[in-house]
Amino acid sequence: MSRIHQASNLQNIFAYDKYWAECYGISRYLPHTRAEMEALGWDSCDVILVTGDAYVDHPSFGMALIGRLLESQGFRVGILDQPDWHSCEPFKILGKPNLFFGVTAGNMDSMINRYTADRKLRHDDAYTPDDIGGKRPDHAVAVYTQRCKEAWSGIPVIIGGIEASLRRIAHYDYWSDKVKRSVLVDSKADLLVFGNGERQITEIAHRLSRGESINKLDNIRGTAFMVKHQQKNWMEIDSSRIDRPGKVEAVVSPYQMIDQNSCSESSPENQHQSNEESKDEVAVPLKDIVKSLDRGRSVIRLPSYEKVLTDPVLYAHASRVLHLETNPGNARALVQRHGVRDVWLNPPPFPLTTEELDQLFELPYKRLPHSDYQGKKMPAYEMIRFSINIMRGCFGGCTFCSITEHEGRVIQNRSEDSIIREIEEIRDNVPEFKGYISDLGGPTANMWRLACDDKEIESVCRRLSCVYPKICSHMNTDHGPLTHLYQRARQLPGIKKVFVASGLRYDLAVRSPEYVKELVTHHVGGYLKIAPEHTEEGTLSKMMKPKIDTYYEFKQMFEQFSREAGKEQYLIPYFIAAHPGTTIEEMVNLALWLKENNFRLDQVQNFYPSPMATATAMYHSERNPLKKLSYKSEKVFTAKGEKIRRLHKSLLRYHDPKNWPVIRETLREMGRSDLIGDGDKQLVPKEEKRNSSYNSGRANPFTQKKKRLQSKR
Repeated sequence: MSRIHQASNLQNIFAYDKYWAECYGISRYLPHTRAEMEALGWDSCDVILVTGDAYVDHPSFGMALIGRLLESQGFRVGILDQPDWHSCEPFKILGKPNLFFGVTAGNMDSMINRYTADRKLRHDDAYTPDDIGGKRPDHAVAVYTQRCKEAWSGIPVIIGGIEASLRRIAHYDYWSDKVKRSVLVDSKADLLVFGNGERQITEIAHRLSRGESINKLDNIRGTAFMVKHQQKNWMEIDSSRIDRPGKVEAVVSPYQMIDQNSCSESSPENQHQSNEESKDEVAVPLKDIVKSLDRGRSVIRLPSYEKVLTDPVLYAHASRVLHLETNPGNARALVQRHGVRDVWLNPPPFPLTTEELDQLFELPYKRLPHSDYQGKKMPAYEMIRFSINIMRGCFGGCTFCSITEHEGRVIQNRSEDSIIREIEEIRDNVPEFKGYISDLGGPTANMWRLACDDKEIESVCRRLSCVYPKICSHMNTDHGPLTHLYQRARQLPGIKKVFVASGLRYDLAVRSPEYVKELVTHHVGGYLKIAPEHTEEGTLSKMMKPKIDTYYEFKQMFEQFSREAGKEQYLIPYFIAAHPGTTIEEMVNLALWLKENNFRLDQVQNFYPSPMATATAMYHSERNPLKKLSYKSEKVFTAKGEKIRRLHKSLLRYHDPKNWPVIRETLREMGRSDLIGDGDKQLVPKEEKRNSSYNSGRANPFTQKKKRLQSKR
């Protein structure tokens, strides 16, 4: 294995010599039928992208973004969108690709797309014309890859997108309630691309076009592949076990952190750990960190698939190690045994520069669904039709969210000029535009241009979040540039209003009152959605979310600036039920808070254990991977099973009479009958006589959990 690229020798993704097929020029739409190929004069495709989404030629859709990028490099790119997977014949429509198949489930994990948090089959699909469900298979990446292999043996298949990215190691699968192997193993793909894949896929395409074998592409960051033998010239750090008995020679800990004296903010892991837990931690000053070890030649061995399959604590440990190796500046390679072979993960890719991101988003997208879908509505497209993506990534580190695992925590910014040009492009060329930009945001609305103020510290930082348990003192929180962008955008001719609809980090926003004033005065359409997620500190600590006090601070600003603008506007908070660490008592407290603040939520959600999220590791293992793991480490209360999850959800809708009987029964079991009645401080009214026998004989989830705990004692 040759040396993995370092940041100092990165090549701009648009600086490669063009492939010879650039002579064919730019296509109106990337072809998805043989007739379209022939109309372009093509006898074959160089790359065929297979996706579970319908083809929308818009930079918010992964297949269009990757397809247009490869087209800009001179490659002929075809798209098989939502092919019938029941045979390999639909995978032959565009012929045999000259270089490779690129396979993605689409913009969402196929299982999350197809099933609800209660494991119920969805009958709709926002990424399909007319919102029709069932147009993609379960575990789409594996199924599509197998069909590609059947259709054209010997052609490399490269998997990527959110589904592949979040399943790159052994992972808990909520729908089967089992730990599954890496999708690389199950799909039998040749290479896996994780994270935003532009840097990786560009290099892969050019190297394959020069005749390199797919088996030789083992030194590209942000990729994973299978190996049979231990790699030469690599120092392996064994992290496959925990709580080893007896004397152990000192090794480099995979949990190693920077010394608090060299960076004013210690990691949240260290802040959580007790003195006893951290005795064997290695604290190294910033200037001396890992000098004795070439991190570029270090690989951490995770517990094998066979071990994490049967040992939830080892599963949580593997999750913790993986999440600590996500900073491109200092991440080490990872390896995990599956049977007789290893899944090898190179370090994450380096973020795109502003120049690269601008060029990527300004490729010649039609910004429309393929013309074959004319007259059909596609909810996912309608939602982003008039929106602008200004950045990528998130440094929030919320444990239930997969953005950081996929896009990274280093914010990738577009330039202000590029964003303005896209607004003008929508204004001038997108049909039915009436002057309203629906969103100016991204994964997080207000992280644009926010970053660590010390690049040396950023390059070695191993914090899981830059804002929890408090905002890092090295984090630049100046919203001035974003405020200027909003002002410039709303003053453009032909623009009536620019909305901000992306999720807002209000703990960051309150640091910049001028930003909040601009937002509230000009960019809210009566309602602003924000996500406190919970009110109780126990749950919030497992989510890595700020305390509810910060919500009150933002609420005060929001209401003040709304009054000053002469507008009647409201905050709409989002909450999650049944998150790991959330007890029934905490859900009752949340319900009381909702009633006290007169919130009657219509749409509520239960925690959804998405693959590879830290909270999913909590859910499966009932341990806390935010701390150092051992078999004696903290256990996390976890709401599992349909009944208790339904109860959590019912408490969020305390005002619905349908939920009153089960809430009353639960309150009595808890010894909180004082909360039953018509008073302001009481949660649900007393039952009428006709309801007094409701639910008699049914097992109450709170009672069941209480009995299980008593039996264990």
